Amino acid sequence: MRALPEDADQPIHIQAERAELDQNAGKVVYRGSVEAQQGTMRVTADEMTVEYEDQKVVRITATGTPARYRQQLESDQGEVRARARTIVYHTREERVHLARDAFLEQGGNEITGELIDYDIVAGKVNAESGDTGPVRVIVQPAARDQ
Repeated sequence: MRALPEDADQPIHIQAERAELDQNAGKVVYRGSVEAQQGTMRVTADEMTVEYEDQKVVRITATGTPARYRQQLESDQGEVRARARTIVYHTREERVHLARDAFLEQGGNEITGELIDYDIVAGKVNAESGDTGPVRVIVQPAARDQ
């Protein structure tokens, strides 16, 4: 599960009903029907905070009921889709952290838990359970040669 490598080199486009810029803190808070796009990566949320260091985006925190993430994978592997109440996209590490009612799906395989960390570059996923129940995984069988 690797995202398209060219996505990380694309500009990030964000639209919302309202935006509040705090240059001293190096962040912008967007509220109301927020949508962010970078290449094939799309995040939608009720509220999104974008943090900057040295004029570069380092972290995007999206919250919603739920916030949603999707991105095209390389080699025609379809899309990865995720949702959670909080999604944190670490742009430098190309890592997504899903918290509270987290769900991740790719190619029919699904992971549900309280916390899910998805390393986009390595294609690795770690999940943790919480008070809401255990981590649940659905793995589709491999297609058989006919």
